[in-house]
Amino acid sequence: MRKYVALSAASVMLVSLGATAYATTDTTSGPRPLAGMRILISNDDSMQAAKASNSDGLGLYELRRAMCAAGADVVVMAPWQVQSGKGTAVTNGGAVTAQRRTALPAGYENDCAGAPAQGAVYGVCLSDGPCTKDSASATPADTVKLALRGGLRAKAGWTEAPDLVLTGINSGPNISASVNDSGTVGAAVAAIDQEVPALAFSSSGDATNTSFPRVNYRAHAEFGARLVAGLKQRGLLTSKFALKVDYPDVSAGVPAKAPVWTRVGDGAVVFHAFEQRGNSDAFDIALGLCPFDGSGEGECAEGRKDADSTWLLDKGHVTIAPITWDRTYGTPVDARRELNRIERFVEHEAPRP
Repeated sequence: MRKYVALSAASVMLVSLGATAYATTDTTSGPRPLAGMRILISNDDSMQAAKASNSDGLGLYELRRAMCAAGADVVVMAPWQVQSGKGTAVTNGGAVTAQRRTALPAGYENDCAGAPAQGAVYGVCLSDGPCTKDSASATPADTVKLALRGGLRAKAGWTEAPDLVLTGINSGPNISASVNDSGTVGAAVAAIDQEVPALAFSSSGDATNTSFPRVNYRAHAEFGARLVAGLKQRGLLTSKFALKVDYPDVSAGVPAKAPVWTRVGDGAVVFHAFEQRGNSDAFDIALGLCPFDGSGEGECAEGRKDADSTWLLDKGHVTIAPITWDRTYGTPVDARRELNRIERFVEHEAPRP
């Protein structure tokens, strides 16, 4: 059974269905397990963080906050405008501008004040001059490629690649068929293309799937800082594949359950629908929502018991899945040893929410 919804009401859910030891913004005391790490953060939701729904980049600032609190040196290069659904799309000509944001969202101004790069935030637009309110935006993959191919050197003085790229936190989970469209995942793939380890973070919305509470982003970001610390401590940060980390809705007070190693589901949770306007040549783009109770048919049917969508939406677990750039069917899996070690870490040693 399929359900259609208006694009305006559900676009925040489309292609990105995207306290702990680090619950403080004080980066001068307490545990600092990421001290010495240089981390690039990007996303597909933009760096604006201006919408009441929290769907345009608030998760990025929560991720920046948590990583700086854990001791990392962070630089943000993110799309100027919302770029959900861009996947791995890139811009092939013209110019881009990486413009530093000087007035950060309220409450996030001093999160990285003690770090060398001070958590600098850059929005990237398609322009050969200053970015304006209506400037077209670089894609998520554009921002990572720019950062790794000269942007970080020019803007932050980093003469070598960062130790890690983090993307997100996306407004809504990136699961099942939506993973192929996800700019959050696409930006992480751009990083491993350049042999830099990467994780893509996405958080569920509230029960309406149109609003994304700060509490979900914060819980995910603080879990993410501990997850990165655990991977770093065990030497498990690899560029052979990226990790996709999705977090359930905790805004109603039910905590997230333990992380589970999953595969990307083979069904759909949302899909594009096209409705013709009478007999005209125009088609309205809407979103189809599949039922979350497992009763879906056709493209909504889920055939994998270890699907990310099942464990996240139905069972309330944090889900972690490996993502690779190689779309060649049947290719032997590289880095099998690293893959097995990370799977064991997730199932037995990873931090609990």
